[in-house]
Amino acid sequence: MFIHRLEEHSWLKLLTMEDAESLFALIDSCRPHLRQWLPWVDSTKTAADSKAFIFQGLQKFAAGNGFEAGIWHRGQLAGVIGIHYMDRANRKTSIGYWLGELFQGMGLMTKACKACIDYLFTQQGMNRVEIRCATENHRSRAIPERLGFTNEGTIRDAEWLYDHFVDHVVYGMLAREWKKCE
Repeated sequence: MFIHRLEEHSWLKLLTMEDAESLFALIDSCRPHLRQWLPWVDSTKTAADSKAFIFQGLQKFAAGNGFEAGIWHRGQLAGVIGIHYMDRANRKTSIGYWLGELFQGMGLMTKACKACIDYLFTQQGMNRVEIRCATENHRSRAIPERLGFTNEGTIRDAEWLYDHFVDHVVYGMLAREWKKCE
């Protein structure tokens, strides 16, 4: 089981099937907020959809190819952070994340990202970690900027978001740069 303490009352924990109801409840409680930036919100209609997401994350973890972890704060699920496909040949991967509306502004996501990046560089031998954010999602963009990532450019029409395309900013961090940032 993967558990990592972020601070006294906050931790990361690999999502398991037991977390499906909590995950669905969090998503359901802040749909308009999440829907602004995440294309999967409308297709998450029941706790069974959350179970399917968790199952895929557990398969990914078992294969040594990333994970989906819940961000927990004072016993409540606050959000999710995921390590995407790990390209071991090129020693690179990417991170995706989201927080429930009530849990923003506490520094939780910055701490969660920092913990995952440390893990990827020190334990998984990755050389590059990438974070992509919609250009207008200023809160999401603040995380890699705060952590010293390099803005490597914009991908136009990178993602279809319900009824329109959004551009993505690509942020990158290399292992040798991360060591300087710590």
